[in-house]
Formats: sequence, C-alpha cells, structure tokens
Amino acid sequence: MAYKQSYDLSCRRNMNKKQLESKLSEVTSALFQEKGYIAFVDVFMALHYLDKKDYESWRMKRIPYLERAIHVNLSKISFIMKTVQKNCRNGNCRESWTGYHSWGKGKKESLVFSKSGDKNIEQTYSTHFLKP
Repeated sequence: MAYKQSYDLSCRRNMNKKQLESKLSEVTSALFQEKGYIAFVDVFMALHYLDKKDYESWRMKRIPYLERAIHVNLSKISFIMKTVQKNCRNGNCRESWTGYHSWGKGKKESLVFSKSGDKNIEQTYSTHFLKP
C-alpha cells in the first residue's frame, strides 16, 4: 500500500502541463463544491504538493515561507497559480484578498508565502476566488 501511495504521488508530481490542467479543473471544481471558494493553499494540498502537516507548521511559524514546504519546483508552482487565476477570471469569479496570520500563542504575525517576499507574489498567493 505504501508503495502504491508513493507511486501515485510520484506520478502526480511528474504530470505534464495538459495532465496538470485537467487535474486542476477537477480540483478547483471540487473545492468550489466543498468550500465555495478556491485558495491556492487548498489547491496545493489537494494535488498533494503540500502536506497538511507542513501547512500547519508554516501557520505556526516553524517554516519561514510556504514555498519551502511545497514539494514541486517554482516553475510548476507558477504554472498552477497562473492556470487557476486564468480559469477563475474566465469564469467571472470574484477575487478576494485574505490575510494569513500565524496560529498559536503569542503575537499573530503576517505569514510569508515566497522566499523573495515580493509584494505581488504574496498578494497572488493570498487571493481567494469566490463563486460569481
């Protein structure tokens, strides 16, 4: 069973762009059904590129920026984000900025998504897409 799960994850990480676009369509539809919105962190978790444990560690400030915990390269991350953005905009979804703050005891700090901390990249990661 562990071998099959490992194999499935390996295959998922090695999808070509067409396969990934198809998978993204399934994932985003499921997220709309389940939550009523799409958030990039949920997309990465649904694709198994981000483990829930790593997501929670990032929220607790144990991981300095989210990209460090995503198990694919920056090129694939960028492709996923651009594809989801394009599809949501074509579907007339509303964009909503959402602040991500740390969990746990102490002062709640704004979380960082990218290694660079670039304002535009940070804003893109924190944008949620709502049903039209």
